[in-house]
Amino acid sequence: MTEKIIDTNAKAVAEKLLQVQAIKLNVKSPFTWSSGWKSPIYCDNRKVLGFPYIRDFVKSEMCNVIFAEFPDAGLIAGVATAGVPWGAMAADQLKLPYVYVRSKPKEHGLGQQIEGHYEKDQPVVVIEDLLSTGKSALQVVDVLRNEGMKVLGVVSIFNYGFSAVNQAFEKAQVPYISLSNYGTLISLALEKGLVSPEEESVLLKWSQDPAGWTGV
Repeated sequence: MTEKIIDTNAKAVAEKLLQVQAIKLNVKSPFTWSSGWKSPIYCDNRKVLGFPYIRDFVKSEMCNVIFAEFPDAGLIAGVATAGVPWGAMAADQLKLPYVYVRSKPKEHGLGQQIEGHYEKDQPVVVIEDLLSTGKSALQVVDVLRNEGMKVLGVVSIFNYGFSAVNQAFEKAQVPYISLSNYGTLISLALEKGLVSPEEESVLLKWSQDPAGWTGV
């Protein structure tokens, strides 16, 4: 299953992310990701948490999507670590049970990977802050499925729109929805004069081959 395209406030969400500098663009001095990739964009949605009104807006948009697209949701699961606060806030507003899922089981105590109370067969929506390759979110999907839960879908705040994400989610047979995306963001940045037409071209070229991109 590829990305579910729905009528979200993608432009408004992108504008809020730019406003609090959760997303930064720099074509001339690209960022280096933990993977080693060079990138003209860096996204850190944790910054949104420090701005109550914008945080509330993003949370409400997320809840609207879950309510409209996954009405059978019986549980919300946050992806540790960045998806944890967003999942908790969404679950609270929707009055649904909540768990979060670690990247690996704890090495002490009960050795749990899923933190919180859950039941087998619960229909669950996974919350992630950002989708790049989708690896972290899909790992959580596997953990939940192995516990007998039905994963309805994944909801994230932002995604880079890499073709590899579509392929990975299609292989896993799980739909995903993002509140905003790279294409919308770059279009808005051009509209606001934050990037030039030449820089827009570089930014779009990067998204087509992020692993092979070496700079301007």
